[in-house]
Amino acid sequence: MIEGELVRLRALRAQDAEHHLKWRNDPEVAHWATGGDPCFGPVTAEAVDLGFETMLRLNPRESAVFTVEDLADGTVIGMVDYRDLDPVAGLATVGVTIGERDRWGRGHGSDALRLLVGHLFGALGLHRIELDTWSGNERAVRAFTRAGFREEGRRRSAVLVAGKRYDSVLFGMLRTEWPGAWAPPRR
Repeated sequence: MIEGELVRLRALRAQDAEHHLKWRNDPEVAHWATGGDPCFGPVTAEAVDLGFETMLRLNPRESAVFTVEDLADGTVIGMVDYRDLDPVAGLATVGVTIGERDRWGRGHGSDALRLLVGHLFGALGLHRIELDTWSGNERAVRAFTRAGFREEGRRRSAVLVAGKRYDSVLFGMLRTEWPGAWAPPRR
């Protein structure tokens, strides 16, 4: 368990599937998390259970998913993950989803992202971490920037959301940039 200012990250548990099911079937969460990617859209409980079986067996040398809990009341509010871990190059891709809409815009996503990045740079000794979003997701762009990520590039008009084109925006952070971005996570 890793604690920050607003949230804690803990290992994924089978009972977290109920939260994931709720978020996957919430059109607004799906819209902001994926830009309307139909692969993220509505799913059955059986499909989520199958996905969770896979997530619970992930090899942490390659990828992992953590549950995000609000420190104030212990409520499960989201998930963070890393994937595409390349130990030779020292890089990984990360993601964050705050599924509880009443926690949006309050810093929970930024805090969860900081904790995950601290873990990857600190415990796993990675050199580079990256993530992306679509240009219409201004809340994510602000959260990534607040967490210390830098915009590194765009794939112009690469994302189609509700019939409108947006850029895919790539963010990155190097380990040498991490210590100045925020205080290390509390343990």
